[in-house]
Amino acid sequence: MPIISKNAGPFYILSIDGGGIRGLFPARLLKCIETELKVPLSKHFGMFAGTSTGSIVASSLAHAVPIDQVIGLYRNSGPDIFSRQRFWGPRIFEPAVRSRYRKQKLLGALAPMLGGVSLGSITVPLVLPATDIVNGKAHLFRTNYVKDKKRDLEVPLLDAVVASCSAPTYFDPTRVGNVLLADGGLWANSPSLAAVIEARQNLEIELEDIRVLSIGTGYSPTTYGREERKRWGFINGWKGTEFVDFLMFLQARSTHNYLEMLFDKKQFLRLNFESEEPLHLDDCSIMDRLEEKAQEVFRNDRESIRRFMEGNL
Repeated sequence: MPIISKNAGPFYILSIDGGGIRGLFPARLLKCIETELKVPLSKHFGMFAGTSTGSIVASSLAHAVPIDQVIGLYRNSGPDIFSRQRFWGPRIFEPAVRSRYRKQKLLGALAPMLGGVSLGSITVPLVLPATDIVNGKAHLFRTNYVKDKKRDLEVPLLDAVVASCSAPTYFDPTRVGNVLLADGGLWANSPSLAAVIEARQNLEIELEDIRVLSIGTGYSPTTYGREERKRWGFINGWKGTEFVDFLMFLQARSTHNYLEMLFDKKQFLRLNFESEEPLHLDDCSIMDRLEEKAQEVFRNDRESIRRFMEGNL
């Protein structure tokens, strides 16, 4: 178990939201931070937390995978991961009878980076939310930093990440041991608050020493207007899979608000962007736009990011 000094100064947590292919945005933004500000990502942060696609980025950094390799994963494997299966019928009905995508393609893309290692062998604190649909409760994968808790240490990191990525209607749930797990975004699409609680309770980091860099994956707000619809079905009323995005956006926004109330300005920095155009989590045609937005956010917030990383925000 890693030893965390209580008097070692600021304790930095990197938290990354869920969002499918939009994980390319935080990956590129982190590349800018590493390259332009000379921040060694895998060494600067005392804890990593990621949900769904964020679990890919967070786990890669905790496992010392170069951020360029993570960017390459999204660029090279994203279109294959989000390639539709053959469906004999109108596509609009597909989510009603099965998941859109094959999880085996996600496993195959992640295996070269994250395969062959267990949660217990990761030396840095790592937090990966998932959802236990057998027992109807939250499930938090942790690496070997929790006193007297040995749960999940033998679980392959790859399985934990894929479980956290198993978004309803997009991928089937993932079996890990005796439970079926779905996307952690159902309760913690932004895992920053969960990570703060872990740092306080299990690492005994003083609240005033915690610093949280929380990175979103962009959002295009789903709205339903004032006029009541005649039919509020999942497809014709709630806009199908946009409803899933809507729930995850609200969860991330509420977590952001909680942390702003909990911390002072120097302790919490949120980086994200809003888009007027749709940002569907399985739309690989937006990858160029995601990278451009990452570079734009970095340019606009460069000094705030630099001061935050130096503890002088």
